[in-house]
Amino acid sequence: MYKILVRPFLFLLDAERAHHLTFSLVRSLSHLGFDGFFRKLYSIEDKRLEREVFGVRFKNPVGLAAGFDKDAKLYNELSDFGFGFVEIGTLTPKPQEGNPKKRLFRLKPDQAIINRMGFNNQGVFDAVERLKKDHRVLVGGNIGKNKVTPNAGAVTDYLICFDALFDYVDYFVVNVSSPNTPGLRELQDKEPLTALLRQLKERNASYAHEKSVKEKPILLKIAPDLTDEQLLDIIAIVADTKIEGVIATNTTLSREGLKSDLIQTEEAGGLSGKPLAHRSTEVIRFLAEKSGKAFPIIGVGGIHSAEDALEKLDAGADLVQLYTGFIYEGPSLVKKINKAILKRSK
Repeated sequence: MYKILVRPFLFLLDAERAHHLTFSLVRSLSHLGFDGFFRKLYSIEDKRLEREVFGVRFKNPVGLAAGFDKDAKLYNELSDFGFGFVEIGTLTPKPQEGNPKKRLFRLKPDQAIINRMGFNNQGVFDAVERLKKDHRVLVGGNIGKNKVTPNAGAVTDYLICFDALFDYVDYFVVNVSSPNTPGLRELQDKEPLTALLRQLKERNASYAHEKSVKEKPILLKIAPDLTDEQLLDIIAIVADTKIEGVIATNTTLSREGLKSDLIQTEEAGGLSGKPLAHRSTEVIRFLAEKSGKAFPIIGVGGIHSAEDALEKLDAGADLVQLYTGFIYEGPSLVKKINKAILKRSK
């Protein structure tokens, strides 16, 4: 139904407008009592799907990636489509509008999206107010820095977000890999990244002791455009700082092999969707093999089918996330992946 009726209508609209309309529709239908219908249609409850990763129990290994519910407005409603976890953000300390519109582009022949949103969000403290309500899904908090904050002051921004979200999310993701905030990817260099993660780990231990609770898992989201040498640095940094895992990968700056019109493919921003699938899987496999599977990996990038998800799991991912595939394929994709995983477990 989604690909026959819903998607053709949404794809007539500007991509960002379609996103906001989808949010309004899901919220309205849920308030009208369709949430139970969505759960019955798309969710699978089966103990064999459960995974314990970095000390957190997931009801299934398929999550919604950051960027879809930036401001934590719809995480419970989105979970009704079968997701085992929903990652909110990227959130920054202060609200920011992001980059000028138009900033979101569909590349239909490639089943891809280019975005240069620029961490548009209403600020972490605004999101916290919504996160205070009961959660019916595990929630990850993806955190970043404001555009106006220089890299020299980036640690403060990440700590502000960490402090604000600590009581309300199940794990954290440190985003230093978005290509849409000038200079942000420089924080992936070994020295600044190690310093940032160490300070977050120290704050984590301090909060956990103060509140008599367990530390929250901290993950690092990395770019697919890193070289093998840089990926080896990431493995060393994870070992050194003792963070809990890696999300591989964010969007790519590469435009290799695209079929869409040149005007579209030359738009600035990060590319997601099918063209990213192979490189994302390569990064997952490299990290898993070179580290001896020393840490958990969440695989994301180009998952448009159950087979795509299984490929990432086989490469070494412990969990997977959807974003562009969810937009192109619809919510049935979540169920198809979980059914494929169950079929393997027989």
